[in-house]
Amino acid sequence: MVRLMNGRMRILVLGAALGGLVGAASMRSLGAQQGRRPASAQGYITGVVRSDSGPEAGVWVIAETKDLPTPFTKIVVTDDRGRFMLPELPEATYSVWVRGYGLVDSPHVQMKPGPTSLTLIATPARTPQEAAKVYPGNYWLSLMEPPAAHEFPGNGTNGLGPAMLTQNHWINSLKSDCNFCHQLGNQLTRSVDHIFKAKPELKSHEDAWEWRLGTGVRGTAMYSVLTNQGKVRPLRTFADWTRRVANGEVPPPPPRPSGQERNVVLTLWDWGTDHSFMHDEVATDKRHPTVNAYGPIYAVSAGHGTLVILDPLTNRTEEIEIPTRAPRAEVPSRFPKPTRPSLWWGDTHLWGNPPYNPADPHNPMLDSKGRVWITSKIRPNQDPSWCSDPSNKYAAWFPLRNSGRQASVYDPKTKQFTLIDTCYSTHHLQFDNDANETVYFNELTGPIFGWIDTKIFDETKDEQKAVGWCGQVVDTNGDGRITRPWNRVAGRGGQSILYQGDTATGGANTGARGDGGLDPSLDTEVDFNLYSAVPSPVDNSIWGVAERFPGYLVRVDRGTNPPESCRAEVFRVPEPGFDPRGVDVDTNGVVWTALAASSHLASFDRRKCKGRIGHTIDGSECREGWTLYQTNGPRLKGTDIPADFHYFNWVDRQGILGLGANRPLATGSNSDSLLVLDPQTREWITMRVPYPLGFYSRGMDGRIDDPTAGWKGRALYANYGTHFVWHIEGGKGTRGKLVKFQLRPDPLAR
Repeated sequence: MVRLMNGRMRILVLGAALGGLVGAASMRSLGAQQGRRPASAQGYITGVVRSDSGPEAGVWVIAETKDLPTPFTKIVVTDDRGRFMLPELPEATYSVWVRGYGLVDSPHVQMKPGPTSLTLIATPARTPQEAAKVYPGNYWLSLMEPPAAHEFPGNGTNGLGPAMLTQNHWINSLKSDCNFCHQLGNQLTRSVDHIFKAKPELKSHEDAWEWRLGTGVRGTAMYSVLTNQGKVRPLRTFADWTRRVANGEVPPPPPRPSGQERNVVLTLWDWGTDHSFMHDEVATDKRHPTVNAYGPIYAVSAGHGTLVILDPLTNRTEEIEIPTRAPRAEVPSRFPKPTRPSLWWGDTHLWGNPPYNPADPHNPMLDSKGRVWITSKIRPNQDPSWCSDPSNKYAAWFPLRNSGRQASVYDPKTKQFTLIDTCYSTHHLQFDNDANETVYFNELTGPIFGWIDTKIFDETKDEQKAVGWCGQVVDTNGDGRITRPWNRVAGRGGQSILYQGDTATGGANTGARGDGGLDPSLDTEVDFNLYSAVPSPVDNSIWGVAERFPGYLVRVDRGTNPPESCRAEVFRVPEPGFDPRGVDVDTNGVVWTALAASSHLASFDRRKCKGRIGHTIDGSECREGWTLYQTNGPRLKGTDIPADFHYFNWVDRQGILGLGANRPLATGSNSDSLLVLDPQTREWITMRVPYPLGFYSRGMDGRIDDPTAGWKGRALYANYGTHFVWHIEGGKGTRGKLVKFQLRPDPLAR
């Protein structure tokens, strides 16, 4: 089942000095270092930050170097007396400087780690505009004023599209469709100066926005979003925003880090290239966070079809192409050729096939053996015949004919890939804690809950025996089981327009009937596209989230004889929340989901449900199970909805961060941060990444390298997951970044 590129595995090494790609087949595999317990770097830089006003508390001290095999950065926060301690620095010469709200970036001081105390001089910003240059994107986005509530619904003639039923629908589109790819509010998105420079014939901000939204590899999709929103009115909104910014309007200043936020230690490494789209990273097995201790961190580069690897011990990176089962030329790319040239790459077809590998990996996860499981493309979209053959029990109940992405497994010990056909499309994956170590998948553009029994696959190498799936059938006749025939309800859709090219296809019901034709004596198949799915650690259920407005949780219990024992339940997100994307389940069985567009982290506790549940398809059951926690930060102008965007969420089941078990976190994808919630107090800890600006995370995970080493032996990891790394501070030429988050007991702990 293993297929190697041109008869061998192609390995690419990222040379820091060259900033490009250099062949290096002789590089030692990073995977061989797994399980090694090293002596951590002991270098440190300590000192104080002062300005004319005295010590500067709650500002960041940044030390960066290019002396190591890949660029390396360490960031800490000063205490209430302006003191700082940069710990665990490898031997190198560092450029050390200060960034903080209310300041301009300080001059860089060159030095090596050592006991000599350093005094850094901070300079207050002279104007609000000068201070605001380092504000997070959500602060700048808060200046945008959405169309007023009274302007809705859209009708196609009032400048708003018919799908824009309310102001919340428009905000949902702004975030789910636009924020889906990249941060909003960063330097490039809040300005059109570079567009006027490239296209001097454009005379207005409206014209500049109309042009930019059709450019580059995502231009076709972006313009579809603009058209769906109504074009005329959203262009006026976007133009008003950038025009006011150009005229000097600035947002209110963010608060400086305080309390536990000052205990955060950030470590950053460069990886990938200057046009890598690395969607997700993974450091360990979520269920067993000591797996792969001190080992490599893995990410997938969707546009390049590669597995990107960083060794945090040696500060080296490598990039390995993920093979396809079918010849490359037969595997389609989901990234269309630009219809208008990119402002940065011209007519170059970024991520197209050819020249790039079309494996299109999306999400990696580690199993208990340290193997990397990946959702990736192995063939063209048409499924093999067994996926719809009634002799296959899953196909007999839910026949599948097309899938846009399947699965692959990389074994660091053998340095080999194994490819697995799944029939259903794959998008995100998560492992269950069952004895067979079942891994579950969602489709994104389809309703199927799919899985691979990894024990069976390891024993037989037979994908047809190991792969299974269920659709979404609700016990609407209330007899406690699922029986055929059933009602079929139309209504797929409601997800981001940009997803239409992602997994390309997915499982579908056929012969759909409208709600008015439902037979109450039958069960009912529903058809919610799922953005993500996760198995519960406490029972036999799998939970998925659907973005169809306002958003839904879909629970499927596999039962004892799937697929005929699979039963679905549907729960609608209550007002004022909308747009669930991420999903995780804590060790009590409580489901957590980030409501990306309304800027909430929501919990759902099925144990709180009253009366009968699992018999309706509209999601109206168990409103009492929901609790919504709105995130901090400025609101979009004229609304009560924060300008932040929460691409995904994660539950720290094992207390890796040091704040206790089951702490829920959300990505602050517009606010350069990870956000930690205390559900008891409803308070948030903002773990901000102040440099380089543009930290846009699509997820996170946590690893324990040494349970006895305190804060030094554990960390969270996330990466800059934007489609467009040239949006990051530094512009074109900037590479992707991995970020390690540690929370020490105080700002001076070493």
